[in-house]
Amino acid sequence: MTEKMIQPREIKMADYWYVLPENRIAQYPLAERDASQLLIYNNGNIEKACYRDLAGQLPPKSLLIFNNTRVVPARLIFHNHEGQAIEVFCLEPGPAYSDVSTALLQTGSVIWRCMVGGAKKWKEGELTATLQVANTTLHITASKLSVDQGTFLLQLSWLPAHLPFAEVLSLAGQVPLPPYLNRDASEEDKERYQTIYALSPGSVAAPTAGLHFTQGLMRSLEEKSIRSTFVTLHVGAGTFLPVKSETPGDHVMHKEYFEVSKTFLEALQQQLPDPIVTVGTTSMRTLESLYRLAVQIHRQPEQQPEKLHVEQWEAYEKDSHSLSPAEAIATLLRFMEQHQLEQLVATTQLLIAPGYVFKFTDGLITNFHQPGSTLLLLVGALVGDDWRKIYEYALQHDFRFLSYGDGSLLWKKK
Repeated sequence: MTEKMIQPREIKMADYWYVLPENRIAQYPLAERDASQLLIYNNGNIEKACYRDLAGQLPPKSLLIFNNTRVVPARLIFHNHEGQAIEVFCLEPGPAYSDVSTALLQTGSVIWRCMVGGAKKWKEGELTATLQVANTTLHITASKLSVDQGTFLLQLSWLPAHLPFAEVLSLAGQVPLPPYLNRDASEEDKERYQTIYALSPGSVAAPTAGLHFTQGLMRSLEEKSIRSTFVTLHVGAGTFLPVKSETPGDHVMHKEYFEVSKTFLEALQQQLPDPIVTVGTTSMRTLESLYRLAVQIHRQPEQQPEKLHVEQWEAYEKDSHSLSPAEAIATLLRFMEQHQLEQLVATTQLLIAPGYVFKFTDGLITNFHQPGSTLLLLVGALVGDDWRKIYEYALQHDFRFLSYGDGSLLWKKK
């Protein structure tokens, strides 16, 4: 397969598979976040370092982009009318809400798209959950509205009705650990499956590359004049879904909400052409989706803020690279000024796969991903066929894999 001739829809997923032994999947985090190993890849060369030494691996004047989303306890345990336990995993708000924050503030009732564990046990009626929290009895019901491709649109209602849905989840929900950990969440997970800079609630999975950062590591970056800035992308459970089709062309990419501030775009504008490093695939997806939005707005200046969305394949269409990165940022800033926006809110289904042309990203800090996943396709887009060399090195040198595992600093292949 020649990298220059790649057609992303036609990639054979079998070419993005490797054998991951179960004992290489990190079941628990290390005692110290920044003690994790860090693989450094730069144009074919690989070496081993440690996260706490990251500042020494980055050029001065680099800009790190973090995702400050906060994981919500999205797993709720209900019972059917026979008393059987049924798990409801809250994925994303229903279509009526403009963003995740608005949906989390709903009181009394909310509509949410969910996965239902043990759905066959839910034949009819409502599911119920009753919990005693402090001096309050919390009663929650779930009603089925529709089913679409294995997910359920549910109406969730609760008493006391004055509580916002965010607080209901906080009181009744459990940490949504990835299914491949195959264990119940512990008290430790409440703190460790969250970045130290988590701010905006809405994710059902952690932006795991950020789990390695500590206050001490952040200070060491500042001391070397490496700047940091933040975006928000609420990570959906689709992050864990394997590509079941033979090619990505038959895979439907999950939709995720993201937002950036005017201040962020101005910082990005000032950074060009110095190095931009995204911390995590979600930060990269946000950054590259911004370019796509700019192209849309450039083509259709009448575009309305509430309808901003990036389709799965639009980055690969003819004439989809009509703006320079600087022009793209300027386009977005003009759009925000025109509509008097301080925050740009949108959704994205962008699939970054080999053949993708990066517009902003020079480097990526990320964990090691599942075989046959869209995240591995993203790594392949950045480093080409060297992804296999990187993963073979990690397997041979005792790196820990997946969410609680070690990580890598990958520079875009030249």
